[in-house]
Amino acid sequence: MKNISLKTSTVNSSIASILEELELLLDSSDLFYGHGCVNAKDEALALILSVLNSDYPLGKDLLASKPSSDEFSRINNHLSERINTRKPMSYITGEAYFCGHRFFVDERVLIPRSPIAEMIQNQMQPWIDIKKIRRVLEIGTGSGCIALSMAIEFPEIEIVASDISEPALEVARMNRQDKNLLDRVELIHSDLFENISGSFDLIVTNPPYVPDEVMRNLPIEYSFEPRKALIAGNKGLDFISRILQDAPPFLNQEGVLVIEAGVAAEELERSRDLPFIWATFENGGDGVAVIEAQHLS
Repeated sequence: MKNISLKTSTVNSSIASILEELELLLDSSDLFYGHGCVNAKDEALALILSVLNSDYPLGKDLLASKPSSDEFSRINNHLSERINTRKPMSYITGEAYFCGHRFFVDERVLIPRSPIAEMIQNQMQPWIDIKKIRRVLEIGTGSGCIALSMAIEFPEIEIVASDISEPALEVARMNRQDKNLLDRVELIHSDLFENISGSFDLIVTNPPYVPDEVMRNLPIEYSFEPRKALIAGNKGLDFISRILQDAPPFLNQEGVLVIEAGVAAEELERSRDLPFIWATFENGGDGVAVIEAQHLS
């Protein structure tokens, strides 16, 4: 492994100066960004926040301070691993942010990055009247970031979250414990709706939707994520089609389904004659469809 590190003199530099050098090194290393960070600047900040165990934004005093020798060593180790292996930074630091909250992640789960975060932060407006929502189901919860963020944002709502992967649910349980939400979010091992009971006002899901051919051509960074959470057959609709077919009995009469289709969004529109409403996002992202229960029945 090639030894990639900050300049030796940087150990005597401020955090602000280290951030600048990290950005330059990352930016010149032919890396792919898209796993929670959209560019080298964001990734440099994520690295520093993790090593310093700090939250955003960094205060002026902290930016002007110097790292300890241990912190400086950890920064270099993370930097070297990121550039040499191209492993996403969140798997190196073991954490990712979603809806402004820090979550533990490892290679058992996808790194949180769904634009559904913006919907949650905007109180689901203008697509859903959150005042009418009492019970929510998330299908394919992974790290639990969507379900747990909704529980934090909407304290009056009952939330059930499921995943077919028991290893993923282990991560979700850790995050649920960390967020003190054991009584608010129920976690269920289930293949889509298999072990789900009852009805819901809202179903939210970010299922696998990457077509086989697209998967073969993705950047190396994606190879570290669980393949079963990404690939979805020839057209990317294997799981989306099952969800659309099986969701109606689990939705109340005025219920709503929010489903992320990502790169399979165009194929979904071509293959299904349904009145999808496609959410728009100020902070980037697309491919999230909203559809009312009455159109699925």
